[in-house]
Amino acid sequence: MSNDLHKLTNEVGAPVADNEHSITAGPRGPVVMQDVWLMEKMAHFNREVIPERRMHAKGWGAYGKFSVTGDITKYTKAKVFKPGAVTETFTRFSTVAGERGAADCERDIRGVATKFYTEEGNWDLVGNNTPTFFIRDVHDFSDLNRAVKRDPRTGRRSAQNNWDFWTLLPETFHQRTIVMSDRGIPASFRNMHFFGEHTFSLYNEANERVWCKFHFITQQGIKNFSNEEAGKINADDREFHGKDLFDAIEKGDFPRWKVSIQVMTEEQAKNHYENPFDITKIWRHKEFPLIEVGELVLNRNPENYYAEVEQSAFTPAHVVPGIGFSPDKFLQGRLFAYGDAQRYRLGVNYNHIPVNRAKTEVNEYHRDGAMRTDGNYGRAPAYTPNSEGYWSAQPEVAEPPLPIEGAMWRFDPKDDPTEDNFKAGGDLWRLLAEDKKAILISNTAGDIESVSENVKYRHAAHCQLADPEYGERFAKAAGLDYAKVKELAKLDNNGLIKATT
Repeated sequence: MSNDLHKLTNEVGAPVADNEHSITAGPRGPVVMQDVWLMEKMAHFNREVIPERRMHAKGWGAYGKFSVTGDITKYTKAKVFKPGAVTETFTRFSTVAGERGAADCERDIRGVATKFYTEEGNWDLVGNNTPTFFIRDVHDFSDLNRAVKRDPRTGRRSAQNNWDFWTLLPETFHQRTIVMSDRGIPASFRNMHFFGEHTFSLYNEANERVWCKFHFITQQGIKNFSNEEAGKINADDREFHGKDLFDAIEKGDFPRWKVSIQVMTEEQAKNHYENPFDITKIWRHKEFPLIEVGELVLNRNPENYYAEVEQSAFTPAHVVPGIGFSPDKFLQGRLFAYGDAQRYRLGVNYNHIPVNRAKTEVNEYHRDGAMRTDGNYGRAPAYTPNSEGYWSAQPEVAEPPLPIEGAMWRFDPKDDPTEDNFKAGGDLWRLLAEDKKAILISNTAGDIESVSENVKYRHAAHCQLADPEYGERFAKAAGLDYAKVKELAKLDNNGLIKATT
């Protein structure tokens, strides 16, 4: 090993004479400004913590590979799905509501984002460990954030704020049920499914479009923690999930997920009994069965957490030819919000950070900005069109046009006669075994215990609308008058809100 590895230098490579003692005016005198290495150390220290993610702040990551085992080329021309293709990946797992120092084993959904370094550029698939989400309109995104984060007066997390917000938006009901079920605290990232959640589009060489949803099914089996188990773990190891993932990969026990898609034709979408682009809804497997695509394996840990996990950046706006978007209102907002958040958090050139950098050549006319570390495209023109032949658009990769119908307006999905916010939650309740139902009721009653009675009644009415047994059992566990719950459940949404406000 070279002795140079043990020699300290300053920020531009010059040797540092002393790294432990400040230059002072006399042995007991004040520090002088001439101690430039001290100034450099302190100035860097003051700035070395970048802004944390507003959501998904606490996370862990690993590299891996995606191998295609099925054939979906009739649906998409994306080369990442060519039969036999193998693509390098980076996946980041996270909690959602907690800050960067939060405990891993909290009751929360888990964010999962995977970056596919494809030969056509990076594809980011951003989702969660649930097939649905709390809200469907991006207008409610910042409000959901504030409801589950810290209360502005107390500085503490507030179950009152959380449940008040959730129950005022009945579309959150299915996700409420999932989060309060036994799956609300996964035993590990390895022991949970994850999903792209949104409806995306696929289009093939003939520019024929279908709608799709992405599913990642754990091959390690589903395993979850009870509140009591999670509490003990959090008391001993707040980084439990990160340690579990790291240790499994280090010893060669590589976690795997089977990757599948659901497909819906444009004609089926037009005639579907509910909005197929509403992220608070699901596509039922009996109607739209899973189609095998491939396997995701995580097989390599990062060498440096900050450089590769903390600085990893994802946005659903990053797609490749053959994969596109949909009219999903929440997805449409995320297409802007995620990339903009990364530009704020990491800088305008965040895509130059190695973990985010594409494996293929990038020519995008973006110039300048903080931390531009490459040649900044040298003397090449910074504008288009130009007469020097630089970087022409490629119209052949364009997504097929999407016909749009209807007036421009702020539409409320509750005015849609097909709207049913409680069907999926009721179906889930009826699927649960008795022990799982008991866990769901116990978890919900415990979580909502400190919340005001009016909000409890609002949630109970939603449970009743999903399934009378669900409503009765929650009402009993929460100490509510079930007769009143049944009367509240007869009201429309506006009436229920008025009666419980």
